[in-house]
Amino acid sequence: MAWKQWALTALLSTTSFSTPALSQSTHSSSSPLPTNDTTLLWGPYRPNLYFGLRPRLPRSLNTALLWSRVEDFQAVQHNVRYTCEQHEGMAGYGWDVYDPRTGGVQTVRDKGNGVDMETSFVKLEGGTEGWVVRVKGTPREDAVLGAGSEGGVEGVKTAVWFTVGMEGLGSVEAVGGEEGEAAEAGYEGEVVFTGQTTDLGDFKLVVRESGSNSHPTHNHPSAVEKPLDRTFVHSLQVPEEALWQAKAILFGSLKTTIDSYVTEYTEAKMPPPWQTYTIQHRPGQGNMHIVQKTFTGAFQFDVVYTPATTETPLSGDVTRAIVRTVKTFEMTYDTVLKPQAPFGGEAYARFSKNLFSNLVGGIGYFHGDQLIDRSADPAYEEENEGFWQETAEARAMNRAQLEGPYELFTSIPSRPFFPRGFLWDEGFHLLPIVDWDPELVMQIVSSWFGTMDEEGWIAREQILGPEARSKVPQEFQVQYPHYANPPTLYMAIEALLHKYQSTDNTPHNTDHFKTWLTQIYPLLQRNFDWYRRTQPGDLKTYDRPKAFSTKEAYRWRGRSDRHILTSGLDDYPRAQPPHPGELHTDLISWMGMMARSLASVAAYLDETEDAARYGKIHEAIRRNIDDLHWSAKDAAYCDVTVDDYDDSVHVCHKGYISIFPFMTGMLAPESGKLGAVLDLIADEEELWSPFGVRSLSKRDALFGTEEDYWRGPVWMNMNYLVVRELLNLAQSPGPHQSKATKMYSALRKNLVDTVYKSWVETGFAWEQYNGETGKGQRTQHFTGWTSLVVKVMGMPDLNGGKGGGRGHEEL
Repeated sequence: MAWKQWALTALLSTTSFSTPALSQSTHSSSSPLPTNDTTLLWGPYRPNLYFGLRPRLPRSLNTALLWSRVEDFQAVQHNVRYTCEQHEGMAGYGWDVYDPRTGGVQTVRDKGNGVDMETSFVKLEGGTEGWVVRVKGTPREDAVLGAGSEGGVEGVKTAVWFTVGMEGLGSVEAVGGEEGEAAEAGYEGEVVFTGQTTDLGDFKLVVRESGSNSHPTHNHPSAVEKPLDRTFVHSLQVPEEALWQAKAILFGSLKTTIDSYVTEYTEAKMPPPWQTYTIQHRPGQGNMHIVQKTFTGAFQFDVVYTPATTETPLSGDVTRAIVRTVKTFEMTYDTVLKPQAPFGGEAYARFSKNLFSNLVGGIGYFHGDQLIDRSADPAYEEENEGFWQETAEARAMNRAQLEGPYELFTSIPSRPFFPRGFLWDEGFHLLPIVDWDPELVMQIVSSWFGTMDEEGWIAREQILGPEARSKVPQEFQVQYPHYANPPTLYMAIEALLHKYQSTDNTPHNTDHFKTWLTQIYPLLQRNFDWYRRTQPGDLKTYDRPKAFSTKEAYRWRGRSDRHILTSGLDDYPRAQPPHPGELHTDLISWMGMMARSLASVAAYLDETEDAARYGKIHEAIRRNIDDLHWSAKDAAYCDVTVDDYDDSVHVCHKGYISIFPFMTGMLAPESGKLGAVLDLIADEEELWSPFGVRSLSKRDALFGTEEDYWRGPVWMNMNYLVVRELLNLAQSPGPHQSKATKMYSALRKNLVDTVYKSWVETGFAWEQYNGETGKGQRTQHFTGWTSLVVKVMGMPDLNGGKGGGRGHEEL
């Protein structure tokens, strides 16, 4: 029978846990919460899950939500939801409103299971009194009805599991239901857990129904001994490093139930699937507890976490807390991030709030070891011709070792596909958050610099612990201390400086920021020095054009024949074959941005000598960008390599690389190169499209070829930098002001329309957008830097509300 095949194959194959040995602690980063700040202690800091809570504490309490429709023996193995996955039958999911300090409401439109799941999370009294969760299920009108769905969509049967896990030395125990009654056949009312940890103290967690719920009934004898209007709890002791594998643990419990039913009733007389797929009811002590409820039709229940001595809020209290949280978010959003014309109206407002809420709702706390290769193989110097082959051989020797534990508080690019910290993404993520909560940004930046080693290196991907590694192919797990990544955190530093230098800050806020900046300033300097020391370009060996500075040139380490993953632009065309004499336009532009940022920080902190020194570096980089990378022949900025005679030659693939000095603010309004850069951007046969600025020119021979990752598609992070710089030009008197104004208005409209229309059609924000059709593509639910469209919508309207966009004729 179908159910038997599933029970003996799928369940058996998923109940073995991956339990790697714990590594020795060689590095521990610390980013402690500010004194008395409990508002950011708890959150949905397990963003790889559809809904998972934990505190910003290593080895502590954690929870998760799982669910499945249970009317079909065969379908359950595919329909249990736990980790966010791409193309899992969702019509969209994510936070409708969310503030990291107070909470919010998320909706998961689970078309595959025929139910919409709404998860509300609200902190009580700023987190000091705990938190509440409300889980609400509503059958979808388009639910496919099966044999077990009597009564239409209201007959849809859903099993929901809520897990409570405890890492470390704390404890948590299922102590009973109302009045502590154990109930052998399951709890009739609420379920109560008590526990304690050193950091959280004594606490209690209560699970109770809060709506008018219905539960499945049937005539099979099993219903008498295990009625489905009860709540079941299975308490287990599992290896700590396997606690994150809640789905496998759940399947193990389900398999035990299935085996017992086979023994008792035989295969021919099994209970219906909604009875068969129930966990063992064995409440008590353990470090993993699974709570199961099974419903018919719509349902609602609450989970309430409080200090042990605090009275548990009633259902009405939870409702009022949710309503109050949503209302406060709405009012604040209209003040801070309200879309500007021509993006008025409720539809654009909902879109903007959704993308921002998913950006901050994707903030996670990660703790664990990571793989680092500190072998310092001579090949990693990348000095020889053919270096990319030598480094490939060195990497193949697999000399990486686990280091840690590290910890990181960060937003993530994509919950289903990239649920971890990415260095070059993070600076972009933080730009909208600066407007909303600058203190939160400071904590995230501090956490990133807390992972930095003594040399000044920060791993470009933070793959911390076995759960994070489970999402990453093995060949991409190792981090290398000679690999850099675009230093976008310095963009967030500049944004914070701009915010705190404005006139609407109290002296207390300004003093707090200055204290923080003083503490982090030496780390910024160390990181900058590491970039200059490890990523230099060679200006002495080869015949270069005369440049203003003999020092300021840069080359990414870590390139292969076809990729420079460290640049973030992966397959963007570069010099062929790779050569140690290359100079990279994007990297020198990033270095100029870093120097400018440090000069501003030093001036703000009254470090006048440092400010002058960084200012000189910035000017030298600005001059060398023109001297080394401007190709008069191509009227564009280009990468550099050397020919067979060791002469310096430009490698011009017009695209994002060609406009990097502009995007990073390295071109002054009076620059003689600015007109050509604007012409390149505005040319529809080159970079301009009705959907945004393309990553590679349509005229380039490699446009749209091979992986076609950065060879044509429209990327929102790069387009944000373009539209930001166009706005700066449009607001500055000069020869390009008029053209920049028209380009700004058109590009702003095109970008918003592209992301909005795809979001309406698919329910998702996407990693990139097709430059020919505007369709979202690659990774779905990419609510990292694609959420920069929120910033674009909030920019001023310079077109009198007329809209504009698409066409480029007027440019």
